[in-house]
Amino acid sequence: MMLGRRRFLGAGVGLAISALWREASAQTAPVQTPDGFWLLEAGPAGAQLAAAPAPACRALGFGGQTPGPLLRLRQGETLKVRLANSLPEPTTLSWPGLRMANAVAGIGGLTEAALAPGGKREISFTPPDSGFNLYRPHAGAGTPAQVPRGLYGPIIVEEAAPPSVELDLVAIVSDWRLDGDGQIENDFADVSLSRGGGRIGSLVTTNGAPPPLSALAPPGGRVRLRLANAANARIMAIAIEGAVPLIIAIDGQPCETFAPLRNLFPMGPGARFELMFDMPAEGVVRFVLKGGEAGALPSEADRPLILFEPHGPAMTRRPPFAGLPENPGLPAEIDLARATRFDLAIAGGGEMPFTLNGATNVDWPSKPLFSVAKGAPVTIGLFNKTKVAQAMRLHGHCMRLLHARDDGWEPYWRDVALVGPGQTIHAAFVADNPGKWPLESAIPEHQASGVMGWFEVR
Repeated sequence: MMLGRRRFLGAGVGLAISALWREASAQTAPVQTPDGFWLLEAGPAGAQLAAAPAPACRALGFGGQTPGPLLRLRQGETLKVRLANSLPEPTTLSWPGLRMANAVAGIGGLTEAALAPGGKREISFTPPDSGFNLYRPHAGAGTPAQVPRGLYGPIIVEEAAPPSVELDLVAIVSDWRLDGDGQIENDFADVSLSRGGGRIGSLVTTNGAPPPLSALAPPGGRVRLRLANAANARIMAIAIEGAVPLIIAIDGQPCETFAPLRNLFPMGPGARFELMFDMPAEGVVRFVLKGGEAGALPSEADRPLILFEPHGPAMTRRPPFAGLPENPGLPAEIDLARATRFDLAIAGGGEMPFTLNGATNVDWPSKPLFSVAKGAPVTIGLFNKTKVAQAMRLHGHCMRLLHARDDGWEPYWRDVALVGPGQTIHAAFVADNPGKWPLESAIPEHQASGVMGWFEVR
């Protein structure tokens, strides 16, 4: 059978026609050289994670800040970065969610050697797709300590004709495990965390500062929110109060627009959601981390992460947003009848390390999980036999989650899929990007405890 797109929760019709494009973001622009390279230095950063007079936290960042500076370019433009490693250990710069060539994917030990302390590297490629993603290291054993210390940042590849909005806000939510002195807890070798639910911190931040992040927009003005979960292991339940937004893109790819069920949606580690809404005539719009939901600690109350407040003269309302254009670089159909099927069972945890199909990989294995020719359709069964949620990431490609009871698929592409304890999900993709690509946990400490493998596209 041919797996095709499935329509549901029909979107409204209309086009945004205003040429006004403004951005509000806590991330600064990176330094750019005369020859067009952005400079990113991985090294120490000070982070005011808790409200003053609490001391600044010794963290890591790019350019001395966490999150790192916002990289922004237009679709078709070449991304040029000079990476400098000022850490005392090797690192890389990877681009989860971007479908770049394998040679510049930044996967230490698989696609390239990690960059040694004091080293520098030039990275240049042209992203084929527009979208919102995060950059971060993928440096093998060092990753579980580098990412939760703040080594990540946002990247936006704008559409050729971006939709008109009054406010374009980037918001990166993370959490932190702090010791009694307000510094990052040095518990990265704790096997109870790496073999359990992962490293979940009690302090939540938005754009590296105590929430809520406040933003202003005119009544009736249109807002585009680009929201990312940069936490190591926390599965966030995000509720919206004061507006009914449309989800317009997930994991960097446009989707069929839909309103979140009950104005609530889950965000797993590494997930990115883009939402669009119009400011109400009166009142505040809140994005809230729900206490008592998945990923929240029992002691947490509902916590506002972002507040949108009305400001300025009211605007004439636009027609409903019709959605972003579909990505023509992704397949409209996937031929399941001729697909290569691969099943991946995740087991272990607790007293034992995790396993993938019976093997514990603490480094890249010599053989791929599977190997397929370029252009081959693939279906993956992900079987979570552990007692904790697993977040599985597919690199270099985008996948569709398959419906369990019929031949449909979810109306969005993903590169990170959540699999609950004891659950099974299936996904499909077309292996159209040659090279060696990770299929692994999006939770760094789960990677270090065995949930890592790779596949080959010939």
